[in-house]
Amino acid sequence: MKIGDKVRFLSEVGGGKISGFQGKNIVLVEDEDGFEIPTPISEVVLVGNEDMTTAKIKKLEQQQKEVEEGEVKSIKARLADHGGSTDADWDALEEIDYDPSDNFVAPVKEREGGDKLAAYLAFVPNSIRELANTKFSSYMVNDSNFYIHYIYMVKEGGDKWSCKSVGEIEPNTKLYIEEFAYTDLNNLQDAAIQLFGYKLDKPFELKPALDVKIRIDATKFYKLNTFRENDFFESPALLYPITEKDKVEQEEIEVKLDLPKKLQTSKTKEVKETTAPARKSLEHRYEDNQSKSHRTKQILRNDKIIVDLHADELLETTAGMSAGDILEYQMNVFRSTLEQYKAKVGQKIIFIHGKGEGTLRRSLLRELNYRYKKYQYQDASFQEYGYGATQVTITN
Repeated sequence: MKIGDKVRFLSEVGGGKISGFQGKNIVLVEDEDGFEIPTPISEVVLVGNEDMTTAKIKKLEQQQKEVEEGEVKSIKARLADHGGSTDADWDALEEIDYDPSDNFVAPVKEREGGDKLAAYLAFVPNSIRELANTKFSSYMVNDSNFYIHYIYMVKEGGDKWSCKSVGEIEPNTKLYIEEFAYTDLNNLQDAAIQLFGYKLDKPFELKPALDVKIRIDATKFYKLNTFRENDFFESPALLYPITEKDKVEQEEIEVKLDLPKKLQTSKTKEVKETTAPARKSLEHRYEDNQSKSHRTKQILRNDKIIVDLHADELLETTAGMSAGDILEYQMNVFRSTLEQYKAKVGQKIIFIHGKGEGTLRRSLLRELNYRYKKYQYQDASFQEYGYGATQVTITN
């Protein structure tokens, strides 16, 4: 395998092209959205080369069998059995088998906006469609440009703790910890994570060491809506933030997953409203929506602008509108909001898109990755907005 080859995953749907390697056993697969997925080399196969891969596996199995039965011969001896070989033959064979990519170590890729320390403890159902019977996998997620050294502990009783996992996570990657069943949940309810971040071979801003306690609600593992679409896993997951943007607001974190019914609080005030542009075709087709220009409500809270992109918040009626028309209207609101605040460097805007089927969220991320590359973005606070909001920061 080499950089640029197209591959598909063996154990799950999807694939992409090879963008690099990490050590000898990990390949970086870039998907169609531009995200790099670290994957064991044994879990990918070259597109159009499946038959060759099967043949190689069978050959390795045969060689292993020969070793176990004491019948293994050297390559030179096996060549001699088939008519002999010369030193030139041996050199040619070594040349064919050698793949420089096996020892290639890709430099760590840093992403824009990744210099704020962000890490999560994640839980993923092995089968979201069989939630009542499935097992779960736990991960540590590093969503930053820093290496993270961590220790993950659970409470045994009283003041005693036991170490569940300890290690190092490379920048912008996730690390598998363990698989567990429902019967193990009682032993995971009180968790503690200590970590610190750093960079290798380059100067970096010093980050404080963190000691965070997390109370894990076991009842949430029985509810389908607990597990949400996210940027780190192809399947829905439950994410507990350890730190976001270098900050930990409280020592003990208990994540509230449900989006608050009202975004406004006693400290919340409405700011000026803007009219979202719509396509001309929409103006001709939907007279109910154009008879009174629908205005996009913006809420200011803690210096952040909050815009709810749900269709029932933007449109008086969606009668006669296709899903594509509604999506286009939502995207127009998104673009016009960014246009409104483009000169206000540092302004943070929260776009609430909800989970749904993920279409609106993917459209937003595509725009941010290609049309608004200079703006920083990340998932908004799970505690304040649930798992269906994206925060955009206006930058130069």
